[in-house]
Amino acid sequence: MLDLAYTTPKPKVISGAQEDWELVIGMEIHAQVASNAKLFSGASTTFGAEPNANVSFVDAAMPGMLPVINEYCVAQAVRTGLALNAEIHLFSAFDRKNYFYPDLPQGYQISQLYHPIVGEGEVLVDMAPGIARLVRIERIHLEQDAGKSIHDMDPSMSFVDLNRTGVALMEIVSRPDIRGPEEAAAYVVKLRQILRYLGTCDGNMQNGNLRADVNVSVCRIGQYEKFAATGDFSHLGTRCEIKNMNSMRFIQQAIDYEARRQIALLEDGGTVLQETRLYDPDRGETRSMRSKEEAQDYRYFPCPDLLPLEIEQAWVDDIKASLPELPDAKKARFVLHYGMTEYDAAVLTAETENAAFFEAVAEGRDGKQAANWVINELFGRLNKQGLGIAESPVSAAQLGGVLDLIASDAISGKIAKDLFEILWTEGGNPAEIVEARGMRQVTDTGAIEAAVDEIIAANPAQVEKARANPKLAGWFVGQVIKATGGKANPAAVNALVAQKLGL
Repeated sequence: MLDLAYTTPKPKVISGAQEDWELVIGMEIHAQVASNAKLFSGASTTFGAEPNANVSFVDAAMPGMLPVINEYCVAQAVRTGLALNAEIHLFSAFDRKNYFYPDLPQGYQISQLYHPIVGEGEVLVDMAPGIARLVRIERIHLEQDAGKSIHDMDPSMSFVDLNRTGVALMEIVSRPDIRGPEEAAAYVVKLRQILRYLGTCDGNMQNGNLRADVNVSVCRIGQYEKFAATGDFSHLGTRCEIKNMNSMRFIQQAIDYEARRQIALLEDGGTVLQETRLYDPDRGETRSMRSKEEAQDYRYFPCPDLLPLEIEQAWVDDIKASLPELPDAKKARFVLHYGMTEYDAAVLTAETENAAFFEAVAEGRDGKQAANWVINELFGRLNKQGLGIAESPVSAAQLGGVLDLIASDAISGKIAKDLFEILWTEGGNPAEIVEARGMRQVTDTGAIEAAVDEIIAANPAQVEKARANPKLAGWFVGQVIKATGGKANPAAVNALVAQKLGL
């Protein structure tokens, strides 16, 4: 794997009324496993189905129904762990996490507390070109999702939709290595990117397929480094958990508000209570939801309906061999192979579809020029119209054809932009359009020279100014290109103007 050189950003410092404080943040990401069936049943996971349409007898907790593990979901968890350089446990087991919700028919959730499928790993979170934070992963465990309670359909009753009940989740638990709101959002972005590259989660936050629980605490300057050296964070500030965040912007806002709330409490001589809170985006504040439960509150015990999960190293090795090129490796390759900046490489590799489109355009062509056209012209237009790369009216082959015409001096950069506009609105073959509409640039030096002579002869005062200040020669270049309908070869025009003016 290729590596880029990174430096570590400084922690976020928030000034209280009396002193400065640092943030300590850990996150639990609930990623829905990309699978057609649920974790312990064959029921569909299709989003948007009619309420309670995707529910099996197992999901509904009918008497005598027993769970059966979905092997594909296990493989997806292993695949994710390998991509995060994590330890894969060949032995893991499922536990019952007991609590009552109306949308949890069993009265317990099947999860993995004591023996998770994936152990310690890491994520390199990009903050800016050359700046990244290494966030350690504590564990990844498999668990089943609960259903959904609906409270806004009737003024006096609540409804329950069990379609999500039993859907497989990967809970990705980080160490408290995140040091600010921007880093927290960037961590979710990076993790989502990796999951989408792998195909283990679609990362759709609007549908609830990727949700974040954010644990926030504050400490005085220097305390984090003191306890981090020993690996014991228990003496840092009391943490509060903000549940079910599904927006990068809201994650940042919630962390900032919660940190300031805790600082104000502590500086006023109060105590931060360990609790679970919700973020209200309308008011821009967090509010208490319930006291924070500990593991013993859930009365965990090994699930009697499921045998321990034992997998073979050879199976893990086969999964590892099938991993795709991951974002960091692809970005480093783009920088080295195509000679582009780290920023451009990050833009192009943000999504697998974008990277594939770029490489199709760049194949056999100048990589930096291809990157410029894909990022500035294509992405700029797509973003303006709210389209994704799959909806682009201009294909990679068409855009590559435009670059070929530029490289052969058949068209100039200005004509190329006009050609791009035609392709966007009308489609067609770039070379055929250029010929049919007479868009080929003028390379005949005789014709260009005649236009240069005419412009110089008609503007003697401007000639004297240009000879006194050569930078003003660009005015003549612009006038000649305008007189030729934008078809004159810019390089030839520049050379002839300089020659005629004696510059």
